[in-house]
Parts: sequence; structure tokens; C-alpha cells
Amino acid sequence: MSPADPNRPNEAARLTQQLIDQGFTKRQAARMLGRDASLVSQFFTKGKGAAFVNALRQVVRAVRGGERDTEALSGIAAENVERRRTRTGQKARVRGKDVVGAPGESMAGRAGKQAIRSGASHLAPVVHETGQAGGRLAFTVRMRADQFTMSAGSTEDSPGLRRGFVPRADGTEERTYGSSSTGGFDAAEWSRRAADHHGDVTEAMRAWLVETGRAVEDADIQYLEVRGWVPR
Repeated sequence: MSPADPNRPNEAARLTQQLIDQGFTKRQAARMLGRDASLVSQFFTKGKGAAFVNALRQVVRAVRGGERDTEALSGIAAENVERRRTRTGQKARVRGKDVVGAPGESMAGRAGKQAIRSGASHLAPVVHETGQAGGRLAFTVRMRADQFTMSAGSTEDSPGLRRGFVPRADGTEERTYGSSSTGGFDAAEWSRRAADHHGDVTEAMRAWLVETGRAVEDADIQYLEVRGWVPR
């Protein structure tokens, strides 16, 4: 591919520049897209990036709306990356984490503090689509350590998991609930839970933590990751 015209940047470069103007770096933009920083540089130098235009457009829109959490922006981007096409025009195969529906396939969604405050609506499709496919779910929750009511790493809190929790320097802990090794949670049940909370998966998780005695009533979830898969 011929070098890009620096005076006439393509859409991917133009949108990336808008993120840079908002204080983000090319490396951060690359992480949002799940790609290496060298590829983002090629948006400017080689005119690449057509497959990422829609994702960048949605990320820029979210940033303009006040979103600054890079984890949340990564989740938004992941939902909008256009799949690469083969020479015959067919969509190329993607990594398992991007799709769900057949045995062995999976998908994931992540939401940071800012996205959670606005409802983290991009998590709901992970739950609902996995439920429709008859799949299973696992969650990673980050809160302040004193908002968990059970001992960190206890089998009662997260049975069957070798890595029960991850303590962080800011006083929060990440705890994992469910995994492929333990069978995870019934996604159809969690789809109903999410629907009961108007599609807010974070609120559904908060309610479950309180209901099962794992968190205090006013627990404040700062990060939530949902992983869905269809068992082989």
C-alpha cells in the first residue's frame, strides 16, 4: 500500500487524531482497538485502518459524551470493529472471544467506572446472546475490599477457583465468579436477571452479590467483566 498523504489523512487517521486531541495516546487508541500501536501509526503513514473506522467513530462519540475510562472504551470498540474480508469477499474468521453460538465459541464485555455510571449497556448483549445460545457465564467484579463480606479467596465466596481474588494498590479487589473449569453460571438465568434490572448487568450483579451475602447493601462496583461461552 502506498504511503498516506499527510495533508489528506484517511478516516481512521482523522478519528484517531481526534482521540489524541482529547488527550489519549496512539498506544491507548491501539489498546482500545485490541491491536498493536504500530498498526495505529500506519493509519497515518500507510493509509490503513478502514476496518476500524466504525469502532473509532463510536469511541470518539463516547469520549465526546464524557467517557474517559479506557476499559469501557475498549468494550465499545470491540463491539464495532468490522471483520476483515477474504479475497473472495467473505468475512474472515475471527477469534473465539468475539462470537458465541457454537460449541467452543465465546465472547466477552468489560465496563469500567464511567461506563457503569451510564448503564454499561454493551454488557447486556453478551449475557442475552450467550443465554440464547444455551451458554454459560463467568464474571470478574472489582470493588473496594471492605465492601465484600466474605474472606478474600475463600471457597465459600468463589468455590472451585484457584485464583480467588486480586488485591490492588488502590484498596480495591477483583474477584472472579464462575469459570469454564467449574461450569460457570446459566446464561439464560442471568439473561432473566438482567431483564429484571432493565438490561443493567451491573445492577443485576450487585443484586446477586447482596442476595448471596457476598457484598454489603450499598456496594459500588467499579469494574465488571462478563465472559460467555458455549461448552464443547
